[in-house]
Amino acid sequence: MQAGNDIIASVDVTPLLADLNPAQREAVTAGPGPLLVLAGAGSGKTRVLTHRVAWLVGVEGLSPHAILAVTFTNKAAAEMRTRIERMLQHPVSGMWIGTFHGLSHRLLRAHWKEAGLPQGFQILDAEDQHRLIRRVLKGLNLDEGYWPPKQAQWFINGHKEEGRRPQQLPPTADPTQQQLARVYQAYEDTCQRSGVVDFAELLLRAYELLRDNEPLRTHYQGRFRHVLVDEFQDTNRIQYRWLEQFAAAHGNLFVVGDDDQSIYGWRGARVENILRFDRDHPGTRTIRLEQNYRSTGTILKAANHVIAHNSGRLGKELWTAGAEGEPILLYSAYTDLDEARFVVSRIEAWVAQGHPRASTAVLYRSNAQSRVIEEQLIQAGVPYRVYGGLRFFERQEIKDALAYLRLMASRHDDPSFERVCNQPTRGLGTKTLDTLREHAKSGNVSLWESAQKLLAENQLPARAATALKGFLDLIERLANETKGFVLAEQVEHMLSLSGLIEHYKKEKGEKAESRVENLEELISAARGFEHDEADGFDPLAAFLAHAALEAGEGEADAWEDCVQLMSLHSAKGLEFPLVFLTGLEEGLFPHQHSLQEPGRLEEERRLCYVGMTRAREQLVLSHAEVRRLHGQEHYTSPSRFLGEMPDDLIQEVRAAGTVTRSTAPESGAPAAGMRLGGRVRHETFGEGVVLHYEGQGPQARVQVNFESVGTKWLVVGYARLQTL
Repeated sequence: MQAGNDIIASVDVTPLLADLNPAQREAVTAGPGPLLVLAGAGSGKTRVLTHRVAWLVGVEGLSPHAILAVTFTNKAAAEMRTRIERMLQHPVSGMWIGTFHGLSHRLLRAHWKEAGLPQGFQILDAEDQHRLIRRVLKGLNLDEGYWPPKQAQWFINGHKEEGRRPQQLPPTADPTQQQLARVYQAYEDTCQRSGVVDFAELLLRAYELLRDNEPLRTHYQGRFRHVLVDEFQDTNRIQYRWLEQFAAAHGNLFVVGDDDQSIYGWRGARVENILRFDRDHPGTRTIRLEQNYRSTGTILKAANHVIAHNSGRLGKELWTAGAEGEPILLYSAYTDLDEARFVVSRIEAWVAQGHPRASTAVLYRSNAQSRVIEEQLIQAGVPYRVYGGLRFFERQEIKDALAYLRLMASRHDDPSFERVCNQPTRGLGTKTLDTLREHAKSGNVSLWESAQKLLAENQLPARAATALKGFLDLIERLANETKGFVLAEQVEHMLSLSGLIEHYKKEKGEKAESRVENLEELISAARGFEHDEADGFDPLAAFLAHAALEAGEGEADAWEDCVQLMSLHSAKGLEFPLVFLTGLEEGLFPHQHSLQEPGRLEEERRLCYVGMTRAREQLVLSHAEVRRLHGQEHYTSPSRFLGEMPDDLIQEVRAAGTVTRSTAPESGAPAAGMRLGGRVRHETFGEGVVLHYEGQGPQARVQVNFESVGTKWLVVGYARLQTL
């Protein structure tokens, strides 16, 4: 296990540093030891990371094989690799650049025996894991109505991310926790027997491998002399421990992150990792990247004011050498429908000025908000795309095809066996599958082995036995006939013999046609897949790992010029010239749950900061006074985040044609019998006095000072006010 010793010819320092600002240059050229780079939004962190690698290799003479670079997405890893190769003018295919999961997979493939795994182990994505947990629950005779699979999935993954195996769970008298611990143990036993690992297991198993195997740990600590990490604020406990295993011997840990953009606490990320980094690593040097290359000065000032309300920050102040830009627009809508119409009208005006539709993003806190916006875009004939829709490798037909391929690679993959043993339908009913499961469980064998044994002992009815034998023979035939085939031919042959394409052709409508096209696209994906032989995997195994690791990344459809709709969490890392930040209302954003849990309000504020800093040229904020969500009307008040922005940076806008009280005649009262100073009654708020009103008809607004709750603006058509 010798580290690579190919030293790339030295790089000319002048052009390497020429495009860096002073803070970036300081980070890139820093000496050995722990370094924390606090990289604000749009401050060029990827540039710093890639230049740091080029500096270490081209100036300090380090081998690329002595560097470990960790990112959170495959897209970011690919971008980093491309930039480094361009700067070094040398391929770095053997360099360890990748995600936590991808690098853990690489480690486990290389040391599968030491990790206690079969050589052909397969990866479960989130849906595969959910299906397997359902099977485990059924095997334990637990009713899904009382024991939801999702709850068990969260329990298992949460403990794995904390580094705890079933036998390491803290003692508890809570019967619910005790039962979930039983499920965790049964699930782990099933995974081990089937030769499969889930995403959380990839990290935990890799961490345990290094922790418990001193020769291996010593080798990798000696090999990787520098460890670089992107988006450090998003790491969870097991990822932090994982990094420590590689860097403990030399301490050359270069982490880049932004505590102000830590927004994934709900999925295990610990902002404490970045806040305490200097305490965990004495002698840490901290460098702040505060110059922003994305947004206008106005947007940055407003974002700085909002995030300053969080306590316990490491602290930084974004600034730009660019223009101050336009003021931030704020629209106070009557209803969510009014808000959606306003957003669409502004988009149409933006496009009419010559801007592409794809330069616009509409952000929201809850996915449920998108429905009314989508409806208005459809009515206006404006093409749009919901970012983060169902991805290619997550689609039903693709997962079916991948299950066949996984069985060809490993017969003991139980989740894949269950998925396609009767897909397309071949006469294997629920009773036969239950028999298989029980036999597999009692004999502690895989479903494949169980099927072979039941067939050999003639323990199944003739029809079921014929169907099951046909399935086993099909998999064996596929595996044998495709030996020596290139990857794309393997996929094409499998699709033909399995009957999947014919099966989906029989379905009716556009969806069926789309599924067939997707299966055909899988052949193209296999044909274009670049396999690095240095990794030591055969092409099929590498492709299956790629598919599992890519599930949840990338986009569902080819790029087209359309408006982008997405949740605030999905928007991180993206930027657009025009951004709408909608639903800025108390209880929605910040979310009601955040007001009840310690630390969550600060994460909501960080989410607002992330949303604001997605905008390059124009930021538009909006809130509604009445919003219908989940079938109920909610009377709302503006978000506290709006009050945290300086008034001089905000320009309020009203809908065209709005009639205010100052210009409307008395006869223009919004409802019969309603007048200024008149008394009204509301079924929830009680009695009050009319102070002002705007507009006419059902969409008119009226301001009432209620005796019990104070002043509120209400929409006449929704409020059902009774005049007194």
